[in-house]
Order: sequence, then C-alpha cells, then structure tokens
Amino acid sequence: MNVIAARTDAVTAFLANAGWGAAERQPLPADASTRHYVRLHLGGRTAMLMDQPQGAEAPAAGPQATPEERRAQGYNALARLAGADCGRFVAAARYLRGRGLAAPDVYAADTAHGFLLLEDLGDDLYTDVLARGGDEQTLYETAIDALALLHAESAPVVLAADKPLFAYDQTAQLAEVDLLTEWFLPAALGRTADASEIDEHRALWREALTMQDGEAAVFVHRDYHAQNLLWREGQRGLARAGMIDFQDALAGSPAYDVVSLLEDARRDVPPELAIAMIRRYLERARINGAAADPDRFRASAALLAAQRNAKIIGIFARLAKRDNKPRYLAHLPRVWRYMEQDLQHPQLSPLKRWYDRTIPKDARDAPRFAGALS
Repeated sequence: MNVIAARTDAVTAFLANAGWGAAERQPLPADASTRHYVRLHLGGRTAMLMDQPQGAEAPAAGPQATPEERRAQGYNALARLAGADCGRFVAAARYLRGRGLAAPDVYAADTAHGFLLLEDLGDDLYTDVLARGGDEQTLYETAIDALALLHAESAPVVLAADKPLFAYDQTAQLAEVDLLTEWFLPAALGRTADASEIDEHRALWREALTMQDGEAAVFVHRDYHAQNLLWREGQRGLARAGMIDFQDALAGSPAYDVVSLLEDARRDVPPELAIAMIRRYLERARINGAAADPDRFRASAALLAAQRNAKIIGIFARLAKRDNKPRYLAHLPRVWRYMEQDLQHPQLSPLKRWYDRTIPKDARDAPRFAGALS
C-alpha cells in the first residue's frame, strides 16, 4: 500500500471511531504550512478535520535543550516551532478556552498519527469580512480586547502535563531574523551575504533584543492576524473572535501579538486605527489589572514589530524560492513599509543604519527580485 492510500485509510478509521465516518468531506485550500483541513458535513452538523502528516516537519526541541543542541536539530528547534506536534495545538486550544476565549473545541484527537476533529468556527475570516466591508473598528476592538484578557494572567509554565510553554527566547528570535540574510538578501542583491554582514546583523539584533529584559511574559499566539481570526457574527463579546493556528505559541512579550495584528503582512491596517488600538489595549490592560508603562510598551512594540517583519521578509522569500510559492512576494512591499516605520524608533537606529547600508531601499522590491527567486 502506498503512503497516500495508507493515510487515506487512517483518516477514514479515525473519523469512524469519532462517529463521523459517514460525513461528507470538503477539503479547504492549503496555506503555507504542511497541515490540511477538511470540513465535514453530517446530519446538519459540521466539524473540521485537521490532518497533520507526521514527519512532514521537524519536531520542536525539548525544554532543556541548549542553543547548540537546538541548532544541531534544525530551524524548528531553534525557533521553537511545534512542527508536526498536534498535541501542542490541543493543549493550547484547551488553555485558551479555559481563559474564556474562542478557540475551537477538540472533539477527538489521534496525536500519534496527526489527526484532530475540531469545532467548526465558520468561514468568516477577518480578512474576508473586512474585504466585504465589515466594521473594521468593531472587529479590531474585539481582537484587541481578547488579547488584553489573555494577557491579564502571566504565561503558564505548562499547557498540559507533557507540553511546557517554551520561552520566546533570544535564540528563537535571532534564528528568525537570520532568515532575512539567508533568503531575502541573496535574491535582492544577487549574491549571498558574507560572514561579516551576517555577524553584524545578528549582533545588532542581539543588542536590540535586550530591550525586552525584565518584561513579564504572557501567552503569545505568535501568528495573531486577520487570516487567523474568524468573525462569529452570532456570538457575543469576545466569543465573536475565533482563534486558530496557535500551535506555535510561546511565552513572551505582551506587545508581540498586538503588533502581529496591527502590522498585518497580508493587509493594510490604517495607521490611525493602529494607534487607536494600542491606546485601547493599554486601557484594557489597566482595567484587567495588568497595566503597562505606555512608553515602554510602545518601545517593545517597535522592536518586536521590526523583528517580526524581518522574519516575515525572510519567510516569504523562502516560500517563493524553496517552496515554489511566489504569491507571497506580493506582500513584501507592505512588510518593508512596516519595517522602515519600525526602524524609526531611536533605540533601533543602529539596525536602521545596517539595513540602509546593506540592503538599500531600491533593492528591497527591485524588479529583478522575483526573477532572482525563480
């Protein structure tokens, strides 16, 4: 029996055991990950099948692994990604639901084979609702209020008995920004980055990231944006903001998910809305008993937005070059605009000088860029 047939049989057995064997299956479009989703229809009910092929992604490192050991295990271990570990999705979903937030209920799980049967939160991604003229203010207020509630408690040490919530540490953050010099810079400049450029880039980021030292850690979704939020019109309050794609969650800065939402790589967020939402977040955090110093929060927001955007620039270049997904290149001009804005913060001026000197603005979206990735 070939691998595809064996996987199909395993799905059929999982659904039969869960009571959904007779369901009609409707595959959903694939995204940038190796996971696949199928909507199931059975007797007027719906559910979602998550199919995460085991071995398709390298596993995350253990909690005690040193940076050197993580480096030896590869990028997932360095960046503390969940890889193909469906158990981490289950644990994070249950934690979020326990906090009163709208993560999908897990109806059945076979984490050894990578199958989950999940509550169907609907089709109305924030991205689609906004494209249809949805109330942007209400959608973003709800998403921000959900974060403020989530951040009212410190990050848990563990999500489940066997699922520690790893720290979003400097090793992970540096591995992420290294993607820019590894994947974007060669395409933009037509040459690989030399060792001195890589070392200086990493050293500047290492210094900048010390700005986070001493911050209280919270649960960080890590990919909190309009493509991973579902608007649930029939619900009330925070239940209207359905959350997905949180399996890579870590313990980190409260600013991270806020800037992930407001500097969305896939859509333009009006600057005045972003300013209002940061103000709202700070006010809600104060009401929830987790007040933050506004100046320090905004400095962290600029730092982590720049770090996240550097990572995204590298990831989108990698998706185009390595994975033959050039559609992500269309978002690069927007991400660079965000990045350039973030680097205006005075504490990031050494990094700004490195980028201006090493990757001049005319190389960031030059016409030759797409051709260099083909």
